[in-house]
Amino acid sequence: MPINKLFASFDNYLPLDAEEREELRERVTERKIKRRQFILQESDVCKHYTFVAEGCFKKFQVDDKGVEHNLQFAAEGDWIMEIDSFYADKPSRVYIEAIEPSVILQIKKPDLFYLFTNNPKFDRNFRVIMETRFVELENRILQAISSTAEERYLSFINQYPHLFQRLPSTQIASYLGITPEFLSKVRNNIAKK
Repeated sequence: MPINKLFASFDNYLPLDAEEREELRERVTERKIKRRQFILQESDVCKHYTFVAEGCFKKFQVDDKGVEHNLQFAAEGDWIMEIDSFYADKPSRVYIEAIEPSVILQIKKPDLFYLFTNNPKFDRNFRVIMETRFVELENRILQAISSTAEERYLSFINQYPHLFQRLPSTQIASYLGITPEFLSKVRNNIAKK
């Protein structure tokens, strides 16, 4: 069951007791999402924290030339949202789209704030989730300014070992900030070593 996957993810931080699990269960909504279906579009306000129980999503922005720039992937056990839009009620600058058929659990802002206020364990768990995302983002920025394409690719494989075989090379190249053709050269260079 998708809710059990959510409970298991919290077990990695501060496990929830039976009462806390029931409180969380009452405040999440399960949705089945088709491949290529959006759960957030640019200019919409992000209304949910989304937990991926099954499948895979990408968060991306489209530039003025129509080129997609992947910012994040989220697969089973990951969270995805547009945090600035969520907390500030601002129009989103990004899209979140399913790469595969997926099952998600979503929690609305009022429900999330209720959990924060009424149980410090939820506040702590979500803080750890956000701190983890912040560290990933910081590492990504450092790689973008100081690493070669090959180093970024190897780091991607290390960070997403469960995804790099599932994702098309065009998606990976977009995430790395290189063309699919250059990614092919990088892979060939690694294979020769």
